[in-house]
Amino acid sequence: MQGFPVPPAGQVRWDDASMWSFPQTRWAFSHIRELLPTAEIRRAGPTAELPRADRADLDGVSFTTMDGRAMTWRESLDANYTDGIVVLHRGRVVYEKYLGALRPDGQHLAMSVTKSFVGALVEVLIAERKLEPTRTLGSYVPELARSGFGSATIRQVLDMRTSLQYVEDYADIAAGATDTSRMLVAAGWIRPPAGVQVPAGTYRFVAGVAANGAHGGDFSYLTPNTSALGWLLERVTGQSLAAQLQARFWTTMGMEQDAGLTVDRVGTGFAGAGLTTSLRDLARFGEMIRRGGRWNGRQIMPASAVAAIVTGGDPAAFTKAGYPGLEGGSYGSQWWHRAGGQVLALGIHGQGIYIDPAAELVIARFASHPTASNRGINPVTIPAYDALTRRLAN
Repeated sequence: MQGFPVPPAGQVRWDDASMWSFPQTRWAFSHIRELLPTAEIRRAGPTAELPRADRADLDGVSFTTMDGRAMTWRESLDANYTDGIVVLHRGRVVYEKYLGALRPDGQHLAMSVTKSFVGALVEVLIAERKLEPTRTLGSYVPELARSGFGSATIRQVLDMRTSLQYVEDYADIAAGATDTSRMLVAAGWIRPPAGVQVPAGTYRFVAGVAANGAHGGDFSYLTPNTSALGWLLERVTGQSLAAQLQARFWTTMGMEQDAGLTVDRVGTGFAGAGLTTSLRDLARFGEMIRRGGRWNGRQIMPASAVAAIVTGGDPAAFTKAGYPGLEGGSYGSQWWHRAGGQVLALGIHGQGIYIDPAAELVIARFASHPTASNRGINPVTIPAYDALTRRLAN
């Protein structure tokens, strides 16, 4: 994307889906608001500063990946196509680096890290007794009563223990033939392929997802769960998802930059993956969770809501998930959990917030890995984070 105008061969575009192909994604993920319509999420008040205690020794931290490769921390950033990373230890920035097309004053698409923000909002409403987790989504949103979500409880949807006729698959999304590509067309992320009928907007898509058996079984990662939660949040509060993110977090936490949420053709925010924000603000959010909901001199979230997030889901339901580095863990409240007590917000292509309460550690990362699934990214990321934790502990 260099030149005025950019020559055709160098353009990254929405209408031909080139923005979703590597290596164009390295630019696109850091410029998503130039490619997709977004709702504004405005900050307010003085910026909550992040104190610094930079460590010059961290680049050389060594470890072995899960597939047996010797690597340093600095090498791992390139191996995972990192666009930006911030490490907080005991509330202070000990490491910060930007690569790819991202800059400190830029924003990056958070992908499914958005889900963890949505989960936090739902847990807040549960703590405030505005939602009852054992009630069904259909009882709150009548339009979902005949969908696969009609008989699913809020807790089952939060923990992704629903059974739906939907397959999460990010291969060849531009073709428009898969469940995931149809969802992304409805969300406005890709152009409708010729001859493919797709519901107009995220809500119509979600309302058309049918059940595939009884809910409450094993964990199954399906993005429509979060879109349904977004609908629930908007119906119960009477506010858009972007407005809720703004009111709960961006205007109370001293965020450094405004943020955005991608919207579909009728203005509905994409709860499953649409947040675009700065890296430092992502780190602030993670640090707030680590501190039990307290940040910038205020209790941002009820302590009980954060406790629900940190507690996690049922490990037995997560046994078959097969995510490297998460063995023995769980999924709950739209957050991932390691067996050692670490809490993660994860998005495809390498987005993430990593919180280790025992080590007083928070890592925020944006990336544009050519592989979508974290099954292919964790084998480098998890050992790198463990090695960094050991160094900081010493």
